[in-house]
Amino acid sequence: MANANKVERALIEGRAALIVVDIQASTFVDASAVRSIDNMPGYAARMLTARGAIDVAREVGIPVMFIQEVHHPSGVDFGRELDGDEDVHCLEDNPKTALAVEQMGVRPDDIVIRKRRYSAFFGTDFEIYLKALKIDTLILVGGLTDVCVHYTFVDGHQSDYFCRVIEECVAGSSVAAHEAALRAMEYLQSGAVRSLAEVQAAMRAV
Repeated sequence: MANANKVERALIEGRAALIVVDIQASTFVDASAVRSIDNMPGYAARMLTARGAIDVAREVGIPVMFIQEVHHPSGVDFGRELDGDEDVHCLEDNPKTALAVEQMGVRPDDIVIRKRRYSAFFGTDFEIYLKALKIDTLILVGGLTDVCVHYTFVDGHQSDYFCRVIEECVAGSSVAAHEAALRAMEYLQSGAVRSLAEVQAAMRAV
């Protein structure tokens, strides 16, 4: 049943921030056939495509915020995260856990949110920064589409942010999971899933 009360929204409503979710060094230095977290084919290439959104955001003055998953070397903070398909990952003392500084053009003064759960909102100071910057629209890139991107999107949605995800700049644990997560996000906010070209144009028009 169609929602008769649905309001058509712009791609960017109010002030936007680009949220770069978990694009870390392991994406580009770990060529192992067996990984601690499954990645769909073309994962690294999709993460590199996110640089196109980052560069335009910087060009027009839209804040860029980097999300980094980290875990204590003892593993004490994993909780239930290892009860499914994921193995130990993102340990603080592992160089692969660092942000992909060169590939994403991370700057020393960028805002970096370190998280120990899937959502960037959970147990972090993410929303303190969003409120301080008076952000209304979250534009998401990174991975996994079906895990950290999806859960950050959902928490943003439930916190009344307008949420957008750039389809070419996210990747999932599998193609099927990636596509299902995009459908789930689109269900929550019509027009949530957008192309890189659309988002770049909207950024430049703000």
